[in-house]
Order: sequence, then C-alpha cells, then structure tokens
Amino acid sequence: MKVIQERNKIILNGIKDFNLVHVFECGQCFRWIREEDESFTGVAYGKVINVKKDNDIFTINNTNINDYNSIWCKYFDLDNDYALIKEKLNKDDVMEKAIEFGTGIRILNQDEWETLISFIISANNRIPMIKKVIENISRNFGELICEYNGKKYYSFPRPEQLAKASVEELRECKAGFRAKRIKEAAERIVQEKEKLYLLSKGNYNDAFEYLKTYNGVGDKVAHCVLLFSMRQFSAFPVDVWVRRVMNELYLGNSKDKEIREFAENKFGDLSGFAQQYLFYYARENGIGKK
Repeated sequence: MKVIQERNKIILNGIKDFNLVHVFECGQCFRWIREEDESFTGVAYGKVINVKKDNDIFTINNTNINDYNSIWCKYFDLDNDYALIKEKLNKDDVMEKAIEFGTGIRILNQDEWETLISFIISANNRIPMIKKVIENISRNFGELICEYNGKKYYSFPRPEQLAKASVEELRECKAGFRAKRIKEAAERIVQEKEKLYLLSKGNYNDAFEYLKTYNGVGDKVAHCVLLFSMRQFSAFPVDVWVRRVMNELYLGNSKDKEIREFAENKFGDLSGFAQQYLFYYARENGIGKK
C-alpha cells in the first residue's frame, strides 16, 4: 500500500479489504454520515475528515501525513491483515457467507471514553436516535472543531465537560433515562483519572468486570467497549441480531452466555471480527427475524 499526501488529503493506493459502507454501517460507530457522493464525513479524536474509496484507492480529505501516521492508520486498523483474518475465520458455510457479505469490514480503533458513553446511549435505542443524542451532546458540551463543507462539527465532550452538565440538560439532548448514567460516568471518570485508558494494558477479565461497574453497562456494552476501543479482539458482544444469527444458524435456542462461550471456543482471539461479520450479515438480511 502506497501513501501519498496531496495538499490537505492523503491518498492510499492499493488498499484491500475495506468497504466504507461495511465499516461505518456495521454498528460500531455513530459519528459518520454518508454523503450524496457515497463518501463519508466523520468526527474522531477531535478531527473532521471525509473519506472516499474508488476501487483500491482510499482518500482521506482534510488531513495531513502527521495525522495519518499518528491517528488514522491506527483508527482504520490499516496495519492489520484482514485477508489473513478472514482466511482463519472461514471455517464453515455460515462464516463463508457472512464474510463474503461484509468482506470490507474493519474494526475501528475508537476513543475509550467516547465509546463508553456512546454504547451507554445505545441501550434500548435505535441507531438514528443514538447518532442524534451524540450529536446533541457534542454540539451542546463539546468544542467547535471547524466548519467543513458548510456544516459545523463539534468534538465529543471531555469527561470534565459532561460532569458539569445537569441531568436535565442531558435529557434535553434526548438522552432520556440514560442522562443520569452519562453524568454518573463522567463524574466517575474525572475522579478516577486515567483508569479507563489503562484497561487495555491489563487483564481482559478485569477490564470486563470493571466496565460493568458503571451504571448502564452490562455484558453487551462492556464487550462493545473492549472490542471497539481497546483492541480486545476476543470480545464477542451479543445483541439481538447476533443472538438471532447464532441461534438460527448454529445453536438452535441458547442464552447469551452460551452463545459467547460457543463463539469464544470456535473463533478464539478472532471472536470480535467474527461477531462483526455475523452481525452485519444478520441485520442486513433479517436472519432470524419473525
């Protein structure tokens, strides 16, 4: 893969196993918007970029080589060999079909704090509403990053900024019953300083149990935070679609714990990648929906 900088954009020639729709619409992130030209504009790590893909050419607009090296290469998991990952996961007809359907999925490396709050917001919520709440919170409590293509973009608020917000102000952002949970999490992160950001360097099970001590964080949300922001690729979040596809095509009628144990035994350290292929395949095809 060749990396070239041209003015305010980075061009990657020869990129493989990357599909923008698969990456941004597979349920792992909430601040990316599909544009009319099929590009995507998003906010991450206090930056605003627009990305386009044309065959094996991937263009990142509104950036530079320093940000590519320090942020975007890792964010898009570009150093990981997804062809090899898919080869190792392709163990049966189910995974073969799921991988083929979502072949361009990559797991993003997102900020731990933003991911924690985003998935607290996701509880019993639809993706359009999750996006709306996050956008409202960012606009009301974050900082203006820039105006890009006629639209203003705001950073995701720091814990200190959200800790100062009242529960009522967070409810006004359409957070509903999640408002209290968001404020509690922000206040706790302020008190515990960098503990959240040190979890990925420690024991997986300890991190999992710690995350579940937050109000609004159960097994599924904890696994999402581990997978989407801490590179814990053995995590296997079980939501309604994963439950449906696993029971429809693998297990028959099993509970979430049994589903996770089956997946961990079958997919091992690649369970998180398997989960993303299976989730996207199930949701887009309505598998198990009655």
